[in-house]
Amino acid sequence: MHRVSKERHGPFLSVGCSAIDEESLAAELFGHGTTPGHFQNASGGILLLNEIGDLPMSLQVRLLRVFEEKAVHPLGGNDAVPVDVRVFATTNQDLPARLIDGEFRDDLYYRLIEATLDVPALSEHREDIPVLANHFLRKAMQEMGRDKMVYAPEAIELMMGAPWPGNVRELANTVKRHVSVCQAPVISAAVVQDCLGQQSEQLMSFAEARDEFIRSYLVQLLTMTRGNVSKAARMAKRNRTDFYKLLARHDLDPDVFKHARQ
Repeated sequence: MHRVSKERHGPFLSVGCSAIDEESLAAELFGHGTTPGHFQNASGGILLLNEIGDLPMSLQVRLLRVFEEKAVHPLGGNDAVPVDVRVFATTNQDLPARLIDGEFRDDLYYRLIEATLDVPALSEHREDIPVLANHFLRKAMQEMGRDKMVYAPEAIELMMGAPWPGNVRELANTVKRHVSVCQAPVISAAVVQDCLGQQSEQLMSFAEARDEFIRSYLVQLLTMTRGNVSKAARMAKRNRTDFYKLLARHDLDPDVFKHARQ
């Protein structure tokens, strides 16, 4: 984004809003005495505020003041210093929920959401894992001076079933570990399983997922109709004969639902 922006010839700086104590973070952002802070150093460019949701309330007030005045007030100084900075902010928190809890200022929030980009968790786009894993594999081989390596299909399946709470960074680090520990040209499922530990869970097949959905749907219908097959079949828009076949296929007895609570 910096490279294609009008600020591409200016600096790009980044600061974590939760990595250090409040006073040190204030000095790092706004400066202290004659020592410039990130806002001054990023003037003419872009400043990225990582994990903006962790910014203390007192610094939220100071940040809002920078936006309103287009100037910073360094700690220990009286004079405002003009700055011209474009601000990006990231967070993994639910900021609207923090607004409700009074932990994030609504006026600052609405200044920040001029444009938003939602980056989904890796677990929400598992179909990209094979492409990403092979990309990181090529990088790791180059960095470590390894010969050609490939993943076994079963190894890719295991990675697609892992939860990846650390998202793409975790995947990249895991791939590096595979390259480090595997001596063979093919990275096996066993190597991947060892590195994942207990995290991996085999994805069910399409047929299994479909059957699980159908059974859950039938259970819901039978519960709603208290085991009345005729009524359940009408709601499902199926004839009674087909509906009975579905129940038998999924081992469901309508009588069990006669006294079910809705």
